[in-house]
Formats: sequence, structure tokens, C-alpha cells
Amino acid sequence: MIVNAGTPQQKKAQLFGGSRKSSPAPSPAVHGKQTSAARSQGCCRSINDFMSMGSIVSTNQQKQRHHHHQSTSKLEQQVEDLKLEVEKQKELRIMYRKRVERTQDYLKYCLHIAQENGFLELMINNKEDQHHQSLLPSNLDNINPNPQLPIRSPSLKRNSDLTVTIDQAKLNGWYINPNEIELQEKIGQGSTAEIYRGIWRGLDVAVKCINPEFFRTNESGVTFFAQELDTLCRQRHRFVLQLMGACLEPPDHGWVVTEFLSTTLKEWLHGPGSRRKQRTVPLPPFPESKPLPWYFFPGTYVYMAPEVIRSEPYNEKCDVYSFGIILNELITGDHPYIETDYGPTRIAVEVGEGTLRPALPEDDGQVKELIDLVRRLWDGDASARPSFSFITSALRNLQNKI
Repeated sequence: MIVNAGTPQQKKAQLFGGSRKSSPAPSPAVHGKQTSAARSQGCCRSINDFMSMGSIVSTNQQKQRHHHHQSTSKLEQQVEDLKLEVEKQKELRIMYRKRVERTQDYLKYCLHIAQENGFLELMINNKEDQHHQSLLPSNLDNINPNPQLPIRSPSLKRNSDLTVTIDQAKLNGWYINPNEIELQEKIGQGSTAEIYRGIWRGLDVAVKCINPEFFRTNESGVTFFAQELDTLCRQRHRFVLQLMGACLEPPDHGWVVTEFLSTTLKEWLHGPGSRRKQRTVPLPPFPESKPLPWYFFPGTYVYMAPEVIRSEPYNEKCDVYSFGIILNELITGDHPYIETDYGPTRIAVEVGEGTLRPALPEDDGQVKELIDLVRRLWDGDASARPSFSFITSALRNLQNKI
């Protein structure tokens, strides 16, 4: 008996009679080698996947940090913008408060003028009369109003003011007929009037001719004219031009006649000719001065208060400001703003903004109080400027110390 040796796979092949060669089984060594490579390859893939995930996480963190930084910068910018807006609102609040204070001062002044001229009482009576009429029965509506309480128009009030001034001028001998004056050359000009040298009854006089247009465009022009004359006729001072008389026929002949002086304050301070920086003559001693026509100054913008330049409501404190500019000019002997070389427009703009004032004199220890007074006179806040009664007292005290 023949024994067929071989493996079970060989026996099976022989049994079925196939001639197909079976593939040899892999050896344990090869199988082990392949298993190790697969394991190594899987480990590498795991490391790469882990590194890839780490890179993604790092990128996300960077994006988050960048986004956080942008958000922080944006918030900081918003905070800065809010701070600037708060400061701006504070400045606006201060400016509005000052304007309200100035408006209140102006309204107080208007109320005072209305009371002095009888307007206030008239308005109160008119309001009370209207209130009483509203309480009357309807069947009395056709009854005529009380003839003893007429409503006077402003024009009647202005005419009555001028009538009183005319009566006073005729009574005291300073009413002048325009035909009595012979006008000569023009010697000065202002915003509302022109000034001429004239001859009246053989005397040289200065004639301030108010422009007719001033009366036509200003409803209170006649009242202002009458008030000016009422003030001048009662004024007696050696440093103020003396009123000789007036032509009281506005709008064409609203003239103020004063004494004529051959020298103006400008010429007394700076000498004749154009505006110069260097003095050609020494500054005249103030105690030896004579009465001077101060309104002959050209270029009135130099003496205008900031509130006037800004076209805001103003009161008598604007004259205090102008007096401060003139007082400083008397002390220094220099034209206002001569040290700047600025033109009229730039001076007006910077004065209106509160950033410009004329140069003060050097403090040598003797004029400190006078310099402090000048600073108060041209303060940008009109309500902080002193009154003329205070100025008179302060100057008198300074004069006694000299």
C-alpha cells in the first residue's frame, strides 16, 4: 500500500485531480514583518492627525485672540470718542450758559429802558384792559373802549421824546437851525455819522451829522438821538467835548454841534500822518492834556467789544470794553494791535473768538494796578467787566497814589 505523503492541502489537490499550483503560505517571518510595517504606518498617521488637529486648534486660538484684540481696540476707540463728545458737550454747555447770561443782561436792560420810558406801564395797562374786556358780557362788545387809555404807538413815543428834547433845547438856548451852520471839510467818519468842521455864528465848531439812513432803518433811532443829546446837555467836564447845540430835524438834519479842537486824541498820542509803529515824538504828559474829541478815531473795529463783533445782544458793558482799549492806548502810547501787523478782518475775528487783545505796558512796579484794571475792562465776559462808577472810583484812587 502506497502512502501519499504531503500536507492536507496537497492531498486535497490530488484528490480533486487538479493541476493548479497552490500559493505557498507566507512564512511567519514575512507575516511578522508586514504586521510591524502596518503598525508603524498607523502610528505615523495618528501622529500626523494629532499634529494636524493641534495646528487647527492653534489657528483657531490665534483667530480668537485677533478677534478679541480687534474688539478691544474698537471698544477703546468708542470710549475715546465718547470722552471727546462729553468734553464737546461741556464746552457747548458753558458757551450756552454764557449766552443765556448775556441774553438775561440784555433783557434786564430792555426792561429797564421800557420802564424808564413808560412802555412797561403801558403794556401792563393794555394787558389788564384786555383782560377786563374779556370778562365783559357779550352784549357789551359794541361799547366803545375807554378813551382815556389809548394805545400809543412806538412812533408817537419817539416823537414825544424828541418833542421834550426840542422844548429843552429851546428853553436852554442850544436849539440850532440847520441854516445857521456852514459845513466845511470832513474831518472824521464813524459807522453811523460823518463829522465836519463847521462855522456857527462865527465860531469854529465840530458837527456830527448822523446819516439819514440810520433813522430810516432803525425804529429807535430818534429815541437814541434824543437820549444822546439829553446826556450831553447835562455833561460838564474838561476832558469831554462841550455841547454847543443841536439840529433836531431828523432824518436829514440830526446834527450834534460841539466845540472844535485842532488836535484829536489820535494826533495827540501818535502825531499826524498814517499809522506808524515807531513814535516820532515823545508821549505827551497826560496831566497837561486838553479836551480831545475821542470819537474821531478811525477804524472803530479796533475798539469794538467781542459781543458786538459777534452780533450778539449787548449793553453798556461794550462801552466799558472800548474804554479799556483806549485807556491802554493812553498808557502805552501805541496803536492797538500795532505789534501784530494784522488786518481789520483778522483782528475782528480773533477778538470775537477771545484770543486777541492789545499788548499791555511793561510792569515797572508802578502801573500794576492800572494794568489789572485794564484787564478787567476788556474781559471777554461782559458781565465780569466793572461799571463806570467803579472805574471812576478806581482811577481816582490811583491818581491819589501817584
